[in-house]
Amino acid sequence: MRTLLTSAQMRSADQFTIANTPIASIDLMEKAARAFVQCFLRDEFDTNKSVAIFCGKGNNGGDGLAIAHLLLANGYENIKVYLVNFSKKQSDDFAINLQRIDESRCKKTVINHPSELKTLKADLIIDAILGSGLNKALAGDYEELVQFINKQQKKVYAVDVPTGFFAEGKLPENYNGIKAYKTISFQRPKINFFFPESAVATERFDVVDIDLDEPFIQKQDAGFYLIEESDIRKTLHPRKLFSHKGTYGHALIIAGNTNTMGAALLSSMACLHTGAGLTTACIPQSGLMALNTSLPEVMALPRDEYTRIDNPKKYQAIAIGPGLGTMPENEKLLENLILANQPLIIDADALNILSERPDLRDKLAPNTVLTPHMKEFDRLFGEHKNWWDRVQSAKEQAKKLKIVIVLKNQYTFICLPTGKVLINPTGNPAMAQGGMGDTLTGIIAGFMAQQYSATDAAVLGCYIHGRAGDELAKDHFVVTASQLAVNIAKEIKTLISS
Repeated sequence: MRTLLTSAQMRSADQFTIANTPIASIDLMEKAARAFVQCFLRDEFDTNKSVAIFCGKGNNGGDGLAIAHLLLANGYENIKVYLVNFSKKQSDDFAINLQRIDESRCKKTVINHPSELKTLKADLIIDAILGSGLNKALAGDYEELVQFINKQQKKVYAVDVPTGFFAEGKLPENYNGIKAYKTISFQRPKINFFFPESAVATERFDVVDIDLDEPFIQKQDAGFYLIEESDIRKTLHPRKLFSHKGTYGHALIIAGNTNTMGAALLSSMACLHTGAGLTTACIPQSGLMALNTSLPEVMALPRDEYTRIDNPKKYQAIAIGPGLGTMPENEKLLENLILANQPLIIDADALNILSERPDLRDKLAPNTVLTPHMKEFDRLFGEHKNWWDRVQSAKEQAKKLKIVIVLKNQYTFICLPTGKVLINPTGNPAMAQGGMGDTLTGIIAGFMAQQYSATDAAVLGCYIHGRAGDELAKDHFVVTASQLAVNIAKEIKTLISS
């Protein structure tokens, strides 16, 4: 897991690296500028384009000046630096790089007030006005300048963080900062890049290594961690000789209704391809033909209004909810399972039932996994106006109830009983189709059936679900849930083999 840092922790990492490498701060700034330029040139290799670089007077502006110098050295001839002179203070490293720019052939102009900018003739803009650490919305000259830049409707590259964007914490409801095409961030992505509200500030982001002290960074704790492929490879177990279906557990999928049998089929299919030794689908009698036709490997447990699960302990994993319906008999079924004090994977309609029964929520067995999307989460734990508060609530509830909460989004937040929040980086917009949540539930159930812990099952499930979607999206405009389900085993094999 890669530890994510607050802006204050990142400044500490800078200082620690400078003191212990040792390296001069101006040389570390040069490294950052070189890393930015290398990344920038992969996108913008046409050196005939004109570039406007807006530089504040702090270290972010110092980065911008160093970037200007390096772009000139890399063949860009039409570079112009705009020195944003809205503050009396300037950093020492900014002053050094300003002197270097003064001695070069780079064009520059000083902006003492935004009104001095009437027009801007540039193909590309680099934003190096204000760095991270901002904790209030832009105002005054900075806001006016940023509005001017945004109105140009040019492709903007932000240095480390878009001006006006908060690296962590609640994002303002009405964002008034730079709207970047891409942010090139140093050493770590900002925590808030993973929150949906960041989309207005930066369409995408890249992270470049600037050789900060990694052991120091990994010892920090902001509570957020980014899942990496290496974590998944270390966690997955290969299938062993002389193992058999009993080795890999028995999963029960309680899902589907008269008009929603697809959800049960998708969950069961995903569980099957994840590797559960046995999969049983508890479905309405009306779904038996569909199940037997499409998934002959999956056993059936017909469900009616009197169904109760006898001896739930014989299953190593029980998932409930996809396409289930919220009828009284299903409420009673969920209640009986919760009172049996066995960890469950709870999704979709079972979450909706739970939202109406807070008494049951408080009786959930430790290591139960909840997999809500935003609306389901808010029905469970109250309305939230922003994603930062929503994730904080998920973090608190996971710790309080000793459960795992998988809060689904483009970047899924996996909130653990320890209070840690793990962020899953895989997945893409091609997966924005019905049934994806059903497959995720089945994958997590498949891993739990194989005796993976609730945390490992959730982490593996989210990562492999998204990775399978990423691989399919290379050749498909949209990815269906059934396509994804049948590709899970292939992705697992690829990860284990690598």
